[in-house]
Amino acid sequence: MALANGGPGCEHYRRGCLLKAPCCGKFYVCRLCHDSKEDHQMNRFKVKQVQCANCKSIQQAQQHCEGCSSMFGEYYCNICHLFDKDKKQYHCETCGICRIGPKEDFFHCSKCNLCLALSLQGNHKCIENVSRQNCPICLEDIHTSRVGACVLPCGHLLHRTCYEAMSKAGYQCPLCKHSIFDMTRYWQQLDDEIVQTPMPTEYQNMMAEILCNDCSARSLVQYHIVAMKCKSCESYNTVQVGGCKMAVEQQ
Repeated sequence: MALANGGPGCEHYRRGCLLKAPCCGKFYVCRLCHDSKEDHQMNRFKVKQVQCANCKSIQQAQQHCEGCSSMFGEYYCNICHLFDKDKKQYHCETCGICRIGPKEDFFHCSKCNLCLALSLQGNHKCIENVSRQNCPICLEDIHTSRVGACVLPCGHLLHRTCYEAMSKAGYQCPLCKHSIFDMTRYWQQLDDEIVQTPMPTEYQNMMAEILCNDCSARSLVQYHIVAMKCKSCESYNTVQVGGCKMAVEQQ
């Protein structure tokens, strides 16, 4: 048993017992430790027995040791067989797993099929079963991950750590290319840059068709090498979808 945050457990959880893996019969501190060592995954819901880290007795999964009365975890869920220090956890019946709370700060969105902060209730774009998709950055599971999820304005999810890394290098959702920040100030800077960067004479009457990643509108706008603004929402998060043509056809 390694030390974790000053107590017994592993790098993932603080707990005073080991789980008997129902798949291979081996004892591990947690399913994550098991999965990193074995060529298969542990089903946490099928765990039946644990071994006390103090007196080594093997017994049915429960919060306290029946031999020495030591506590296996400040928090214990008899469905997920999750033992850990108290983080205001709660078991969400609809998610099917335990979440870090407190419970009163979250609600379960039935369409997205996951628990979200109350601040997002009626204030987010729903995507059906969005948490059942892997994170598009690291390609790891989001729904059961110990890493919190970040909900983008477009409704897609990223691991918070992936979001923080991505936001340092870009401003678009990796799935739909929608802007993930309020880009108003940056668009104003592009307005100024375009004014200060006139196109060569032969391109000044050139038009291009663009598609806006933010509002999905198509526009025919004056071609510019710096950026081209959507006529509908005035976003510069656009992509050229057609060839260039002269604004006025030559006679």
